[in-house]
Amino acid sequence: MESSSILQKPLAKHIITVISLIIIDILLFLYFASSEGQTEYVNIIDATYWVISTVTTVGYGDIVLTSKAGKIFTMVVQLSGVTMVFGILISFVVTPWFEKTLRTQLPIRAPPNLADHIIICGYNRRVETLIEELAEQNIEFLIIEEDEQLVEELIKRKLPCILGSATNEETLKNANIEKARFLIANRTDEENANIVLTATNLAQLYVIAVAEEISNVKYLKYAGAKRVVSPKLVLGRYLGKKALDRCSKNLTDAINFFEDYSIVEIPIYPKSELIGKTLANSRIQEESGACIVGMRKNGILNFDIKPSDIIRENSVLLATGTLEQLSELKRMARGGGVTCKLTI
Repeated sequence: MESSSILQKPLAKHIITVISLIIIDILLFLYFASSEGQTEYVNIIDATYWVISTVTTVGYGDIVLTSKAGKIFTMVVQLSGVTMVFGILISFVVTPWFEKTLRTQLPIRAPPNLADHIIICGYNRRVETLIEELAEQNIEFLIIEEDEQLVEELIKRKLPCILGSATNEETLKNANIEKARFLIANRTDEENANIVLTATNLAQLYVIAVAEEISNVKYLKYAGAKRVVSPKLVLGRYLGKKALDRCSKNLTDAINFFEDYSIVEIPIYPKSELIGKTLANSRIQEESGACIVGMRKNGILNFDIKPSDIIRENSVLLATGTLEQLSELKRMARGGGVTCKLTI
């Protein structure tokens, strides 16, 4: 609705401008035809006929202004006609048609038989590990994303997705929300509140919301979310726990923050196979499934990690994943083929 009204305003202005110019051209034609003595053409019908045929650059040649001023006026009308006509066609007809055609090629509706699935509203790095885990375990899921470029990328990766706004009832219905297992609201806090309200009105399902700001957790719960996850709150609790337990040498301090997913710090041991490798070359995610979200170097925890960052003997990795994935990462961090088990 909003984009339609935005489009209509410049279109209305354009039409008013075109009509005004045509009226002016008609009056000028009447003047030039009268001054040239072509009195048989000094009428509204012939004047309108000449202006329209000239503006559209058809120019049948049955009515012609012969004076120099008339010829100059004719050329001005032809040039302005190209701008007016093709400006309207390209801006308000051709371009929207192409956009609509391209948009219809992107999926906007889930397969009718999709059921007992997980709806993920919004794609970003926060849900990447979750999506990979769901795909590995053959759990049905569907991503709702309103960014067309992101949808195209997800399609290339063969991830199930539809184009649309998760705050829209029709989009959620297209995602088979009535058959879904649960829904994850992963947009901005304001959008998540709307998603939660809309989803809970459409179906009885478990709704999980991701909160960007800790202060908004309670509002998302008020909106109807069964559980609210705040990355800042989870990391804050974890770091607080670490501050109170600096002498902890084991890895039983993993904190659960989403279903079976936990976050934990894993130190690098002298015999680790990871020492000297960059995060990109370490193949941590490929071999363990865990996701590295931070790295502690010289006692400083850095969340702005890059694939080129080198893992050293004194490094400590902040990782998320299931207990099995984190246990495998722990084995890689210890080295020497030691089998480790991580518990909460």
